[in-house]
Amino acid sequence: QVKVEESGGGSVQAGGSLRLSCIASGDTFADMGWFRQAPGKEREGIGTIDSTGLAIVADSVKGRFTISKGDAKNTVYLQMNSLKPEDSGMYYCAADPYGGDWLDVLEFAFRGRGTQVTVSS
Repeated sequence: QVKVEESGGGSVQAGGSLRLSCIASGDTFADMGWFRQAPGKEREGIGTIDSTGLAIVADSVKGRFTISKGDAKNTVYLQMNSLKPEDSGMYYCAADPYGGDWLDVLEFAFRGRGTQVTVSS
């Protein structure tokens, strides 16, 4: 059974940093990634990382957010710096056993339950 679990959310003041962690189990995943959703807004893809460690992040967070792989299998991190109140929302980790350049993170086969990030001004 596939399981995707996020951790590391919390509350931080604007300008601060948080690091989210994600562990996926139950399969081998070609791509993993992150997306978020703020109340009343649509889901927004943050980025993905493939099995080679090649990471791509959305222009909206480029320069502030970084996705990286952990040493443990199927572990990825989302490092968020210079956080803004508009970054607040639920953050989700997603994983896909096949991945591919054409596949949007919002369409990945598996996702976690999310972790809340709140940035205060």
